[in-house]
Amino acid sequence: MKKIIVIEDDKVLREALTALLRDNGYEVCQMVKFDKVEKQIVEEKADLVLLDIILPNTNGQEILRNLRDISNVPVIMLTSKTGEIDEILAMSYGADDYIIKPYNPTLLLLKIEAFFRRLKPQEQQEEIEYRGVFLNPLKSTLRNQDKEIILSKNEISIFHYLLKHRGKIVSRDELMDYLWDCNDFIDDNTLTVNINRLRKKLEEIQLVGVIETRRRQGYILI
Repeated sequence: MKKIIVIEDDKVLREALTALLRDNGYEVCQMVKFDKVEKQIVEEKADLVLLDIILPNTNGQEILRNLRDISNVPVIMLTSKTGEIDEILAMSYGADDYIIKPYNPTLLLLKIEAFFRRLKPQEQQEEIEYRGVFLNPLKSTLRNQDKEIILSKNEISIFHYLLKHRGKIVSRDELMDYLWDCNDFIDDNTLTVNINRLRKKLEEIQLVGVIETRRRQGYILI
């Protein structure tokens, strides 16, 4: 049974979301205290986190940014904010997806199911070498001789897919279908943010300019 952490300060919404998830076969852990919540998330060893952006005395974006220093657990942001800046901030801090409240329960369940369907057998294989850097799908890391970096689930999925198709152009639609199964529910900007975040992390281990954008075609790993 997959375990999901719910971080939502509104008791009515939290209880409704918990009931929805449990009714659909998930184990649920509620968090109602938000001090040092990042440590609690790691200790719970959950498979997915549903994280509200607006929280008492803190915010979900700050929690997410701190969490990404210690964990790559998939995170879906729950927010009543609809501004593009908030969306971009959430994705740049390492969110795997976001959904705007009030959300459609069916849509939320589809997004969650999509995360778990993405955990394909290929991710359990040994390290893969690329230009002197080693990709570890099981640990969700990239390392060279000097440094190891943690990738989010989307980042490692994008890099793994481009690596599998190295030297070939991969369209944006193809990547979105691979990441989210149904891109009808995904803002096109979400993929752009994930690609940009991945590029910045690759630069940290001296992989500069290896993901090229081909105008009106997609991306290619060279």
